Amino acid sequence: MSGSHDPAPHGHSHAPASFGRAFAIGTALNLGFVAVEAAYGVIAGSMALLADAGHNLSDVLGLVIAWGAATLARRAPTARYTYGLRSSSILAAFLNALLLVAIAIIAVEAIGRFSDPAPVAGNTVMIVAAVGIVVNGVTAWLFASGRKGDLNIRGAFLHMAADAAVSAGVVIAGFVITRTGWSWIDPVTSLAIVAVIAIGTWGLLRDSVNMSLQAAPPGIDTAGITTFLLSRPGVAAIHDLHVWPLSTTETALTVHLVVPQGGKGDGYVADLAGALHEQFGIDHATVQIETGNGAPCRLEPDSVI
Repeated sequence: MSGSHDPAPHGHSHAPASFGRAFAIGTALNLGFVAVEAAYGVIAGSMALLADAGHNLSDVLGLVIAWGAATLARRAPTARYTYGLRSSSILAAFLNALLLVAIAIIAVEAIGRFSDPAPVAGNTVMIVAAVGIVVNGVTAWLFASGRKGDLNIRGAFLHMAADAAVSAGVVIAGFVITRTGWSWIDPVTSLAIVAVIAIGTWGLLRDSVNMSLQAAPPGIDTAGITTFLLSRPGVAAIHDLHVWPLSTTETALTVHLVVPQGGKGDGYVADLAGALHEQFGIDHATVQIETGNGAPCRLEPDSVI
């Protein structure tokens, strides 16, 4: 068997290694704000503030879980965990989705407010939510410089920027309440926040489940990979092609190439692995060369895994 592992995983910097301080500051700021926002949500009788606090708490937990998972992912492989703990980032994504689902219980209380409206301190809602804009905006700024080069950093940046936008919506709701006295605006706003959470959760839950089932990552063109491999010099056929995520940022591939002439050597496989990385984003390629002149490979039929 000929194997090649791309020695330079370009484009996959690990967030905690270069943005550890940003994660620490962002987590501390948001955790403190969650406590303040939840307390004032109870004091002001605002479901919108409580919903936003729950949303922000999920983001704090998400940052901590992602940070911890990325730290585990850097651990060296062992005899038992031969790929290391890179897949912990997939488990982290799934856990984050479950946390967000739990927060949707806020919708039950919000719906009850329509039939039994409670007075809402609109000014308090505006002030606290305005602080949320600042906190989330500063946190987003901490990640702004790395959002183009690292997918994880980009996700953190977009998440915090979206939170700032949600807080802006709560400020507007508080303003409307102070001007009109319409208390029903508060549960409507909280339901809108829950809807935003639900939409985001569905995508996260779907993607994390697919990754857990070792589905080819989104954006990976398996048909294109097949065409590319068949076009390589000397390749007569391929079989047992598998593409799956090692983590939320790394993709692995294994394949058997039938090369009747054989004897292509290590350079051939190394060049192939490099091309797979450049064209398809494959970080870890393992290639087996067969001549097809001996006993048939037991993994050749498509029905065999």
